[in-house]
Amino acid sequence: MPQHTTYGSLFTIPGTRAFTAGNLIARLPAGMFSVSAVVMIAGSRGSYALAGAVTATGLAATALTGPWIARLTDRHGQSRTALPATAVAALGSLALLLCVHYGAPNWTLFAAYTATATTPNTGGMSRARWAHLLADNPEALHTANSFEQAADELCFMLGPALAAFLCGTFFPEAGTLVGAVLLMTGTLIFTAQRKTEPPTSPVPEGGPPWRAPGIPSLLAGFMATGAVFGSMEVATLAYANATGHRAVGGAVLALQAAGSCAAGLLYGRLKPRVPAEHLLRWCLLAMSLSMSLPLLAARTFGSLTALAVALLLAGMATAPTMITAMTLVQHRAPEGRLNEGMSLVVTALLTGIACGSAAAGWTTDHTSATAAFWLPVAAATSALLVGVQGRTTP
Repeated sequence: MPQHTTYGSLFTIPGTRAFTAGNLIARLPAGMFSVSAVVMIAGSRGSYALAGAVTATGLAATALTGPWIARLTDRHGQSRTALPATAVAALGSLALLLCVHYGAPNWTLFAAYTATATTPNTGGMSRARWAHLLADNPEALHTANSFEQAADELCFMLGPALAAFLCGTFFPEAGTLVGAVLLMTGTLIFTAQRKTEPPTSPVPEGGPPWRAPGIPSLLAGFMATGAVFGSMEVATLAYANATGHRAVGGAVLALQAAGSCAAGLLYGRLKPRVPAEHLLRWCLLAMSLSMSLPLLAARTFGSLTALAVALLLAGMATAPTMITAMTLVQHRAPEGRLNEGMSLVVTALLTGIACGSAAAGWTTDHTSATAAFWLPVAAATSALLVGVQGRTTP
């Protein structure tokens, strides 16, 4: 296979444009649903505590359900699994919308939102397709993984903004409704591209991915990285609120994703000359150091503008870390269990985000928003220590 070292050349492979377009449409709602649910529930029930509890329950359910859905995907194929799973998730979103609109009891909100946990990990499925198509071309796979990470960041930048716009401009349920339609439409387009779909493995080789050599340390690193994201989000929003700029807190936070997106695209143009395992440790070191920038901005300058610049710079270290670690997961996952391995990564990230958010919330309430910026530094340092101690030969 020829060397595909640029983003343009990746999409000369037949079918890649179509499955990427469908995947981006299906992935955008990931950044919409939680924001839409919070706006919708808090607006109708007058309780952010209830809205937060509902979305947290859905997050926990997703962490538990994701690996099971991915295991079915490895055994039965993406199209056979993703479509029914997406249908259940879309129906859960619509059920939540109806329960909120017609004033159903609070417990129905939890039940409806829990159903959205069946949303398939289309980002992982897309990476699995690239790994299948570019199995003999590591350089091209590096570029493809970089593109996928940049796409993740883009969706999580645009998703919340789109959800807030829809809910604020039309009606509170608009974000959830549009998100469900986009999810179903994108999945239909994505799964229709059968020629690029990886082969199934009815009887996967080896044991569960979390037992494979090198995978446990990677999952621990992803969990610590998730704590970086979760704690930074809460600390930034709390700091914006404390400084009287609550309305622009989300926009400031989006700069971290913007920096990560730009760095991911640039990183994909580079040609790694060292093994991914060694490269990961350098990426983790850069992330650990860069997370001190928001803390420095908040403590030294006390300015939201300075914090915005610091977040933009700090975000540039996260995408290379995620890309390199994801490449190692692709290398180390047992044959026929790649989707399951990718889903375990999402579970680890979600767990870390939840823990980081909770820790930052407690720190903010009991000390200050500025003190909460120590948590991303601690989480990134933990990821570095795990990466250094978890060295294995792929």
